[in-house]
Amino acid sequence: MTPSSNRPTYYEELRQKGYSRRDFMKFCTTIAAYMGLQASGAAQVAEALKSNPRVPVIWMHFQECTCCSESFIRSSHPIVADVILDKISLDYTETLMAASGHQAEAAMHKTMEEFPGEYVLCVEGSVPVYEDGVYCCIGGRSAVDILQETAAGAKAIIGWGSCACNGCVQAAKPNPTGATPIHKLVKGKPIIKVPGCPPIGEVMAGVLVHLVTFGRIPELDRIGRPKAFYSKRVHDTCYRRPFYDAGLFVESFDDENAQKGYCLYKVGCRGPMTYNACGVTKWNNGVSFPIQSGHGCIGCSEENFWDNGPFYRRLTNFPGFGIESNADKIGAVAAGVTVAGLAAHAIGTNLRKKKLIDGLIAEGKESDQALS
Repeated sequence: MTPSSNRPTYYEELRQKGYSRRDFMKFCTTIAAYMGLQASGAAQVAEALKSNPRVPVIWMHFQECTCCSESFIRSSHPIVADVILDKISLDYTETLMAASGHQAEAAMHKTMEEFPGEYVLCVEGSVPVYEDGVYCCIGGRSAVDILQETAAGAKAIIGWGSCACNGCVQAAKPNPTGATPIHKLVKGKPIIKVPGCPPIGEVMAGVLVHLVTFGRIPELDRIGRPKAFYSKRVHDTCYRRPFYDAGLFVESFDDENAQKGYCLYKVGCRGPMTYNACGVTKWNNGVSFPIQSGHGCIGCSEENFWDNGPFYRRLTNFPGFGIESNADKIGAVAAGVTVAGLAAHAIGTNLRKKKLIDGLIAEGKESDQALS
C-alpha cells in the first residue's frame, strides 16, 4: 500500500491551485458552521485539512439523474468544487473524471488495491435487483456486483441523495426494476445517508470534511442521517412558520395569500414532516430554497416521498405534533393557547407578589416584637 505521507494534504493542494490562507480559513469557518461545531471547530477543521492526507474516494453512479453531483459542484463556496471534488475525481467518478473505459476501471481498482480500509465509497443512485440487475450495467457488470466489490474494502459508505438512501422515483410503485437503496444491499459497513433530491452541496461537503477532520462518521439519527443537517424539520426553520401559527394559509398558488407569502401547508407543503437543512443552509449560494421560491416542500429527503400522496394536496393530519394536526383550527387554537398562557402568567405573577408582600409583613411584625 502506498504510504499515506505520499499523498498531499488538502491545504497543500489548495495552495497549488492558487488559494490564499485567507480563502482556506474562510472555507474552514464556513464548513464548521454548517457542521454545527462550536467556535473551536474551525481550528479543528483547518488543522485536519493541513495535516491529513487527502482521503481516497470512489464515487459510483447507478440509477440516478446526476443531480447530486450537479448540486455538489454548484456549492456556494468554490473550494468545494475546485478542490475537494476536483481532487477526488482523480480516484474514480464516472461523471467527472477525464479517463474512460479501461483506463477509468484501472483507476478504480488501483484505489481499491492501494488503500484498502482507507477509501470512502460514495454512491449516487439506487441499485436495481430484478432480473439479475440487468437494468443498470457498467462495462458489462451489474450495479449489484460493482457495489458489492467496491463496498468490501471501503472505510465508510456515503449514500448521496434520495435514490441511494430510499430509492426515490425509481422505487416508486410499481418499482419495475426493483430499485433498492444502498443500506439494504451492504451490511457490516458504516453507512451515512445524505438524502434529498438532490441534497444540498454544502451538506455533502460537510459530511466529507467531518470524515477528514475527525476520522470517523458524524453522529447519525435513527435512520442513518447526519444529525447536524437532519435533526430539525423544514417546518421548524421556515420563515413562513409565523403565518402557520397564525392560521394564515395559501389556498391556491394564484390567490392573494400566495402573493403575501403566507404558509403553503394547505397546497401540499410537507415541511412539517420533512427533516432537512433547506431553511437554514438553503440553495443558490445560500439565498433561497423551494418554499422561499413559492413552492411547497415535497419531502424529498423522506422515505417513499413519491408514494406519500399527491404533492399538491395537503396532508390532513400527521401524528405527533399536537395542535399542528389541523390547519383549519390552528389559528384559533394558537390564540387560545396564547390567552391561556397570558392568564397563567398573570396569575403566577400575582401569587409571587402576594407571597413577597406576606413575607414583608411578617418581617415587620417580628421587628415590632423585638423593639417592644
